Order: sequence, then structure tokens, then C-alpha cells
Amino acid sequence: MREHEAARDWIRSDETAKQMLSRVLGDRAFLLLPPLHRVPLRAGNVVEITGSSPTAKTQILIQAAIACILPKTWNGVHYGGLEKLVLFLDLDCRFDVMRLSDMLKHRLLEANRIGNGAWWQLEESSGVKNCRGAQDKSKSKSKIVYDEELYVSCMKRFLYLRCYDSLELLSSLKTLHYRIRLQEACGSQVGVLMIDSIGAFHWTDRLSSSLALDKNNRKSLSLTNVVETIVQEMKKLMRVHSLVVIATKATIYEEKYPTNENNRKLSSNNDKAQQPPFREFMPSSWQAFVTHKIFIRKSGDHHQSSGQQSLSAYSLEWLQPQLSSIDRFIVDDSGVVIVS
Repeated sequence: MREHEAARDWIRSDETAKQMLSRVLGDRAFLLLPPLHRVPLRAGNVVEITGSSPTAKTQILIQAAIACILPKTWNGVHYGGLEKLVLFLDLDCRFDVMRLSDMLKHRLLEANRIGNGAWWQLEESSGVKNCRGAQDKSKSKSKIVYDEELYVSCMKRFLYLRCYDSLELLSSLKTLHYRIRLQEACGSQVGVLMIDSIGAFHWTDRLSSSLALDKNNRKSLSLTNVVETIVQEMKKLMRVHSLVVIATKATIYEEKYPTNENNRKLSSNNDKAQQPPFREFMPSSWQAFVTHKIFIRKSGDHHQSSGQQSLSAYSLEWLQPQLSSIDRFIVDDSGVVIVS
């Protein structure tokens, strides 16, 4: 009797044929906003963004998240978004939700300005809310506004979870399937799983590698075992749900090669140029899991913003797949902006 019940449980599926076809047919490649625009991504890809702290890695995640949660069109205005759910796992515990809110509002206003040829100049009403920015300096008494209903619907597609150690991360990954199902029941389809940052607990796990699960001499909870378990949970999630994983990683060792961009280009034919410009510390299970690699470094020069403010410039390089072009960008109030 138990064997028959086990067989029925194995045959019983988590989704209908209609849901499966909708998920598979929807797995199309898509492009994110700069600076992640060079390579099209599709479900199953794992993108690792590496750089010292700070190199605007979280800002890039926020900009990518906004591109996902925005709709393609809304009330005749083109926003160019994917209208998908974003799962954000904050391991650094420094995420600023107000920064996400401000950048989202800026995108809404910018899209309306382009779509309508001028800023909306509507009075505050039931479906509209004021958004103060640089335009407040204008002498005009008309108020800059954005669609509050659209803003709320976008924020509902951003699921934020904060983890303080690897065990909480594992627990969160195990509950994500249930959370995604709840969101899908409301009409939202998952698009991206973001992790900031994947190596946050490296030293803690390394020092705690001698901990055992119980009094018996069972498999210890070592650093390698923890990362392997985390990767396996992500793979389980990706087998059921069509999503892209984007994870940041801070370098904890000094770079082995010069950070000057010209030196990197001159050494492109050298064997060292084929190696990452940083010392890898993540276990091999994670390295094999990653399909795309990006490296960010802080440039030595600065860029003048429209407000004549001097902003630090950063350079972004694709290591896997290896691209010859290097993008330079700054971070201002609107988000990440390509400058060359």
C-alpha cells in the first residue's frame, strides 16, 4: 500500500500541462538595461558581478530589478519593462529601499516625459501622487506627478528577503518555491533571483567549518558543504521556475593584475589576460554553477554630472563570455549611466 502511495506521489506533478507550456514558451532571451546590455540572458543563466567594495554592484542590481518589475506599456505609455517578479536576497543587510523607490519614480517620470513630449502637469488626484525632484527648482507652480497605481503594482513585484547567515539563506531558498506560487496565483511570473552578496558569509562559514549536525559523526557543515547545498537548492528552484540568477560578489583579496584599462587591453593576448583579474575564493561548486561573469573596477578619473558634481567613474568588463569592449559608467540620482 505504501509503495502505491509513493508511486502516486512521484507521478503527481506540481503544475498542469498548460502551466508547463506557458513557462517553457515564455523562456525567451531578454536584454537588461546598461551596463548589462551586452549579452542577452535567458532562463537558467547565472550571472556573477564581481568587484571590490564599493563599485556600484548593488546599484546595478537595483537598475536591473526596475527593468524587470516595470511593465512593457501602461495606459499607452511605453516603459520597456519585463513585468516580472524579482526575488532579492540581501546578504549584506545594507539594501536601501528608498534608493529603489527613487530610481523607480525617476523611470516613471522619464518614460512619461518621452511618451507625452512634456512632463505631466496634473494636480494631485486619486490616482496620481506628487514626486519632488530637481524640477522643484522651477518657478512653475505646476507639480510633477507620477501614476501611483503603476508605482504600487511595480513595488508589489519586488520581493525582498534579508538573511543574516548561511542557514537563513538556505531556509529562504527552501521557501521561495511556495512564495513564488503565491505570487503566480496573483498573476505575477518570476523573472530574476538576485543575491547581494553571495560571499557575505565566507569568513563566518570558514571559521565554523568544524560544527557538526548532531552528536554522531555525521557530515559536518563545512564551507564547501554549505555552498554545495545552496547551489543545489538554486538548481531545484530553476528546474521548476524560469528565472535568471544575478549575484554580486565582493573581492576579498587584492587583484593580481593591473587595474589600468590600457594595460588590460595590451595584455589581451597574454595568458594572464585569460584568467580573472582577482583571486577566486568561492568553492568550485559555485564556480561551476556560474554561466556569465562580469568584473567591475573603479576608474581613476571622474565625470562631471549635469549639476557640475564630480562623480566617480567605473569600468565594467565581461569575462564570460569574454568581450573586447569595456563600458564606463557613473551613478547619479537617476541610476547607472553609461558615459562611454
